[in-house]
Amino acid sequence: MEKNDLAKWNKEPVPPEEILSRIKPGMSIFLGTGVAEPRTLIKHLMASSLPNLKDLDLIQLLSFGDAIPLDGRYAQKYRLKTFFSGWVASDAITTGRIDLIPYRFSRIPGFFRSGMVRLDAAFVRVTPPDSRGYCSLGPAVDVARQAMDHAELVVGEVSDEFPFAFGDTLVHVDDLHFIVRSEDPPFYFPRWKTDEPFERLAHNVASVIEDGSCLCFLVGALFEALVKPLSRKRDLGIHSLLCTDPLMDLIESGAVTNRNKRFFRGKTLVSYAQGTKELMDWLHRNPLIEFQGIDVVTDPRGVGLNDRFMAVIPARKIDLTGNMALHTGKGNVTAGPGEVQELVAGAIHSREGRTIVALPSRNLEGKSNILLSADAYPNQFTYRESLDFVITDHGVASLRGRTVRERALALIDIAHPDDRERLVEEAREANILYRDQAYVTGSGRLYPEDIHVVRTFRDDLTVRFRAIKPSDVDEMRRLFYRFSDQAVYYRYFSRIKTMPHMKMQAYVNVDYEKTMSVIGTIEESGMERIIAEGRYVRLEGSGHADTAFVVDEKYQGIGIASFLFHLLIDIARKRNVRGFRADVLTDNQAMLKVFEKAPFPLQAMVNAGVYELTLTFPEETDSGEPAGPSPS
Repeated sequence: MEKNDLAKWNKEPVPPEEILSRIKPGMSIFLGTGVAEPRTLIKHLMASSLPNLKDLDLIQLLSFGDAIPLDGRYAQKYRLKTFFSGWVASDAITTGRIDLIPYRFSRIPGFFRSGMVRLDAAFVRVTPPDSRGYCSLGPAVDVARQAMDHAELVVGEVSDEFPFAFGDTLVHVDDLHFIVRSEDPPFYFPRWKTDEPFERLAHNVASVIEDGSCLCFLVGALFEALVKPLSRKRDLGIHSLLCTDPLMDLIESGAVTNRNKRFFRGKTLVSYAQGTKELMDWLHRNPLIEFQGIDVVTDPRGVGLNDRFMAVIPARKIDLTGNMALHTGKGNVTAGPGEVQELVAGAIHSREGRTIVALPSRNLEGKSNILLSADAYPNQFTYRESLDFVITDHGVASLRGRTVRERALALIDIAHPDDRERLVEEAREANILYRDQAYVTGSGRLYPEDIHVVRTFRDDLTVRFRAIKPSDVDEMRRLFYRFSDQAVYYRYFSRIKTMPHMKMQAYVNVDYEKTMSVIGTIEESGMERIIAEGRYVRLEGSGHADTAFVVDEKYQGIGIASFLFHLLIDIARKRNVRGFRADVLTDNQAMLKVFEKAPFPLQAMVNAGVYELTLTFPEETDSGEPAGPSPS
């Protein structure tokens, strides 16, 4: 932008010192945030020795601590007030060098409009004016407009490197009292690095996000890793406080169409951008990205208008009851308790919305992130009643509708395998679990996480198959009590009427070597329901294994048992089982048909009204390929 273009609007740039000379002691000055921070004005403010620059209140939504020093060097010159405790401000707040104003993000603009916070000046970064005289607030709308409306002195720091963003970003040059030329580029942030645990974590998070879901994106390794698995989804929507480099990649992958959104349909709705120069260049005049104030973006009522809103919340620690501690420091941007509260509220209002807490099972020091209690950690968030899923790199725990004991079992199942036995013992001692809670030593390390298959059957019934876990004890008991007397007799060869907890917990605690159990689950009213189970138990002194299947009678006759049978064959062959044997009552025609469809020759003998079935798997050929058809 050339100087004579600014002159066209009678807005010749002035030196920063002229602006600073107009500041009086005790004034309150609003500063733009992040990429919109007016770095040149702040730099001159810090360096100036003008005597009038004393006892100032600097008000900034979020401080990144680069242009504004957070130590005590300038204690006589200013006091910084912020609405967010994350990033580098957390330590300064704790030691009393910064004032925190606890306030929900969606209400901050109203706080400014009400006049409850006094503003004398507003320093904002803007683009050069276009041919009609309009500047853009760029990719950091937050509360800048409300601050400008109530400040007596409004200064625009014009930056040629600042992207012109669309949405509620336009400010006419006549609304700026003064223009200052920016001498400094905007803040740029490098991308986060990922590692294998975060990639597994992202894969597990993506597994519960369906096509057509609406997402929020924050910053950190989790969201970097989410791009790859989410890129395979269709028709995702974005309603997020932040626009980041991984979100740019996800949009460019074609997975994001926003066509199913009901709030700003067809647009990716955000309030901030944080990332690399590549991201800022991509945002320049990008019509797909809509920037709105934080009162619009974080209002739970607006969030809830979008169906299937998935509030993905990174956590630092979580305890066995579902209480969690959020990140502090640079790992924490837009994920303080107030912001998480609004995301959760939005998910609650959303039809089929879900709240997902995600964290690695262990931290960088190798210590468990799943604890008996998280009370010793700062940044607490205790909305455990609103959590639907907790996800780690070792699996997914569904918490909706579960008791504290059931939650504890589910969370232990997704802890690091080497931490599970200790957590069981601690939970027993704390009376969170039953004192007689069973646990097979070493089973956590042996759990076959690779067994995870999703299959859609008739009437669009989607069933997820995985290995059984100790936390499935109560749901397996519910499955038992849904069976008819005949179904129980077919499965157990006796007229069992009850299935006490002690008996079922012995059934679900398997070693995955001698015994393998695979269950089929569906989502029903937001809760995981077990509708099928198949298992084999290796026979002593034989390469064969006993096998049995059971399917909820409501879902029989659509191929679930056959699929589970073939899946179990595939699993067994990979674990060097030579074949299956089974005892099936002669009048159990449904199960006999399942075995008749076996991919290999079946031998059958009748003894006292029972078919004794034997299925021997073919040996592998010299090429390493199995002889005969594949069981999968």
